[in-house]
Amino acid sequence: MLKVLGRSTSINVRKVLWVCAELDLPYEQEQWGTGFRSTDTPYFRALNPNALVPVVLDGEFVLWESNAICRYLAASHGRVDLLPMDLRDRARVEQWMDWQLAELNKSWSYAFMGLVRKSPAHADPAAIEASIAAWNRQMAILDAQLARTGAWAAGATFTLADIVLGLSTHRWLMTPMPRPTLTSIDAYYERLTERPAFRLHAPRDTP
Repeated sequence: MLKVLGRSTSINVRKVLWVCAELDLPYEQEQWGTGFRSTDTPYFRALNPNALVPVVLDGEFVLWESNAICRYLAASHGRVDLLPMDLRDRARVEQWMDWQLAELNKSWSYAFMGLVRKSPAHADPAAIEASIAAWNRQMAILDAQLARTGAWAAGATFTLADIVLGLSTHRWLMTPMPRPTLTSIDAYYERLTERPAFRLHAPRDTP
């Protein structure tokens, strides 16, 4: 059985758990990370030298990096609805997944750590304000994309891109901060809440 290592409150772990739910894939989960077992151990670093969650163990196969795990699970179970076979369609899905990691995540990190995690290392008001502004700018990019598709991040159908961006959207809406009204984002979130797996892994009390 697939084993998922990582705490359930981690947004990156929740990506993997949501994919498992969409695949109806059984798994065992071990809670690792902040508040649970430390990842800074020889055992865990042998699995992932970055000492970050999630890590999955699929038999003898070890994989880390949440978006790579999502792609691996969808592809290995033949879910071409989530990760298309057509090269251009697949590239579009992966484009938005990579944007989530490279651009969107980078924008919200300081604000989220300061406002939600209450990290003493992220308490500078000016830096929080700058992070909020950057976060809102990135979400406006997603809003414009959703206005173009009228549905989902990569086009007319739900894909892996919506799993990673859906959780990011949830975090943006649940974080106590000023944000603009983005009507396509609001409609997107309503569509997401129709999916049982989203409701399970994006609880209202967990940004």
